[in-house]
Amino acid sequence: MQPNSPQLVTTIDELRKKLLEVRRAGRRIGLVPTMGALHEGHLSLVLASRESCDFTVVTIFVNPTQFGPDEDLDSYPRTLDADMRALARCGADLVFAPANSEVYLPGHQTWVEVDTVAKPLEGSCRPTHFRGVTTVVMKLFNMVGAEAAFFGQKDYQQALVIRRMADDLNVPTEIHICPIIREADGLAMSSRNAYLSSIAREQAVVLSKSLRLAEELVDRGELDAGQIIERMREVISAADLAKIQYITLADPQTLEPVEEISGETLAALAVVVEDTRLIDNCLLLPGK
Repeated sequence: MQPNSPQLVTTIDELRKKLLEVRRAGRRIGLVPTMGALHEGHLSLVLASRESCDFTVVTIFVNPTQFGPDEDLDSYPRTLDADMRALARCGADLVFAPANSEVYLPGHQTWVEVDTVAKPLEGSCRPTHFRGVTTVVMKLFNMVGAEAAFFGQKDYQQALVIRRMADDLNVPTEIHICPIIREADGLAMSSRNAYLSSIAREQAVVLSKSLRLAEELVDRGELDAGQIIERMREVISAADLAKIQYITLADPQTLEPVEEISGETLAALAVVVEDTRLIDNCLLLPGK
């Protein structure tokens, strides 16, 4: 038996009409915002939504406002047919795939910006990125009105920024952060992995290798952040196609860099492998 395809809607009016019926039936709605080109990481969010909600909405929208002028907006993979098949297999109920003109009216001039936690790391490398992310996510929260929304830990800072926005603006939607899903060799799943050449794909595993090394060092009692970062840098630098943008050990709530591991600590990095920018992270816990 073929799995049932989720309903596909492309306008806000259609979306709200469908969800009005769901609400009248007293069903709890879960939201999974994506830009499409779905992989098992995205699908794990759908499954998490299905576990705690009665009806799961997946949004597929390549949001132009979170891309910088020299980034990959035009080439970002758009695979709606394949995405619909994947979502049918994991039981999504409805897909909202709007056009740009449906999301951003002519003359759009209202933005949602988060301050401190949006500034370092990705905010430093991509100065307009989080303004676009928070604005579109707030729009999706308003369009869908879900009881819960599901995001992945791979985009750790993004999840932190969205949680801060939701708390500060009294958004009633629960924010759930789900674990990173990795390939068998450790590479964090990402839609941008499709850009990697075969050689770059082999070398991209240095990101997860460096994070595993950080975990091992902390487990063995190394607590000096500078020493751990230097060892991580050595692992990544061994790949000749890899160019480090940042490596940080930071407080997981404020993203302030730490000098010594004294409690749960975020290890996060961004690396360009050949021409593809990849990010990854893990949480370090001494004495675990």
